[in-house]
Amino acid sequence: MISTVIDQSLGLEFPIFQGGMAWVADASLASGVANAGGLGLIAAMNSNGEQLREEIRKCKEMTDKPFGVNIMLMSPFADEVSDVVIEEGVKIVTTGAGNPAKYMEKWLAAGIKVIPVVASVALARKMEKCGAFAVVAEGGESGGHVGDLTTMALVPQVVDAVSIPVIAAGGIADGRQIAAAFMLGASGVQVGTRFLVAEECTIAQEYKNKILKARDIDTVVTGKRLGHPVRAIKNSFSREYTKKEYDSSNVSDEELESLGTGRLRMAAREGDVSNGTVLAGQVASMVKKEQPAREIIEEMFAQAEEVLNGMTKWVK
Repeated sequence: MISTVIDQSLGLEFPIFQGGMAWVADASLASGVANAGGLGLIAAMNSNGEQLREEIRKCKEMTDKPFGVNIMLMSPFADEVSDVVIEEGVKIVTTGAGNPAKYMEKWLAAGIKVIPVVASVALARKMEKCGAFAVVAEGGESGGHVGDLTTMALVPQVVDAVSIPVIAAGGIADGRQIAAAFMLGASGVQVGTRFLVAEECTIAQEYKNKILKARDIDTVVTGKRLGHPVRAIKNSFSREYTKKEYDSSNVSDEELESLGTGRLRMAAREGDVSNGTVLAGQVASMVKKEQPAREIIEEMFAQAEEVLNGMTKWVK
């Protein structure tokens, strides 16, 4: 069985994190993944302090396994949720969309293991200096907010640049990709898109169906003009947005920003997958069926072990 410093240090059964996906990663999904042996994460992106506190307490009722909170630093509630994780005794925090340095001292003092998501070697090095336990190196194949570097290029460079553990993310949906991540030097993986169809995931069925019907060329990146590109599945909204994004003479940045507001919630919670944003990674077409989180994780790691054992035999 594959075991690394990640599962050993965090009290997990498998070295796998569930992505902290906004409007997706609630107490149900986080506890489901935690009970299945991975690290479930509650997304704090859309929550104020009290809303996050309620979700954390729900999760505690649903699992006695370790789970964490993902804090998106661009959230207007980042300051208050940074205190709530301390008050509620959360021991693992991942961060995204920025540099969490301003919160690190108080989190570390509270015994929290901080694991920032990074899209560059430079930020990974900064996070190590700030006291991060590990970093998630996320390539642009992932869904949601993306960077320029691919997972294949980013992960080994981050591994070479820091001495803390590296979790690979972006473009991971089966055991072959987990095996590849370990071959690149990662100590664990973070998976988002495949958990969208976990039975414990509470998003609208229409969103899940969109993932299950996706083809390999069905994702698109928008938002580059505003400086925060996002990968999602192509639909009526993405086509409208793309047309306006490249028409800067007639569409202002403010209008473009307003156009995207509330679209993820529209898809994930209301089921409007034509006019909402259906965030998903490039591996969406590899996701074939709804499954319990336990089944997803066990399948992935069984395949990863088979691949890695086969490679050892082949090399010999």
